Amino acid sequence: MAVQGYDLIGDVHGCGITLCKLLEQMGYQKKNGVYQHPSRKVVFIGDIVDRGPNIRLALAVVRDMVEAGHAHLVMGNHEYNVLAFCTPSRAGAEHPYLRDHTARNSFIVEETLRQFDPFPQEWRDYLNWFMTLPLFMEFEHFRAVHACWDHDLIKEMEIRYQRNHLDEEMLHASMDRESFEGQLVDRLTRGTALELPDGRSITAKDGFVRHFFRTKFWEKDPEIYDDIVFQPDPLPQDIAERPITKNDRKELLYYGPDEKPLFFGHYWMQGIPGPIRSNIACIDYSAVKYGRLVAYRMDDETHLDPNKFCWVRVERNED
Repeated sequence: MAVQGYDLIGDVHGCGITLCKLLEQMGYQKKNGVYQHPSRKVVFIGDIVDRGPNIRLALAVVRDMVEAGHAHLVMGNHEYNVLAFCTPSRAGAEHPYLRDHTARNSFIVEETLRQFDPFPQEWRDYLNWFMTLPLFMEFEHFRAVHACWDHDLIKEMEIRYQRNHLDEEMLHASMDRESFEGQLVDRLTRGTALELPDGRSITAKDGFVRHFFRTKFWEKDPEIYDDIVFQPDPLPQDIAERPITKNDRKELLYYGPDEKPLFFGHYWMQGIPGPIRSNIACIDYSAVKYGRLVAYRMDDETHLDPNKFCWVRVERNED
């Protein structure tokens, strides 16, 4: 019996035209209005919404494929954020919506809400659909999550809820970052991070000031902070060269080299796509910043093949 092939696609962020190009490049064709392949399926790694010029197109392509059985979509932090942004809080809450409508939070979802403003019922339908999206997926030969695979939190979710997606109660509970639900969603959709020491901050390339930095979760014996930083913005040199403290070391996860191949997005990679390690691949290559929309064509291999990455460059006159 032939192995089911999967094509894992990184963060789309509203680059709908480029998404169609990538699907067609990989041999997917529209039949009855839905992209499909005779022998393969897609796993979208999350973050279909926000930022880009063709969010509505991108969502329509993805949802049609998912509902027709030709694709899966893992929830990204941007689907989660906009869902919380648009969900009213319960009586007595401090803010009227689960995600407070601050200037920063509003800016992140602004483009999505603008493009759907003429289609309010369609948008409500998408919000209901987002609630059904899995936070993680495990297949026979690989795993997929938007930002980080945390064995302990995933196992605990399976024990507590016997499923891999949110419901309304979990969504409300996840607003408390100290709760199990809050830790679960934050870790799986945003990854691991450490606080910068001495109250320091970084002004990132997107203009946001951050007091935390994203970290790797596959380094076995890191010694200094530069060994574990995983983001486009470098650490200040004096911090990068510091030994990792015992307390910070306790916060680090480790995804070993003998685990199933793991695919995730989220981290704004640059350059020519390839595996980070033989069983780890980040497939977010900054498409909406005129980078690459990337896919990996997975079959049953246990070691990822650099030649199985494919991509389309995002052109300024299209997406």
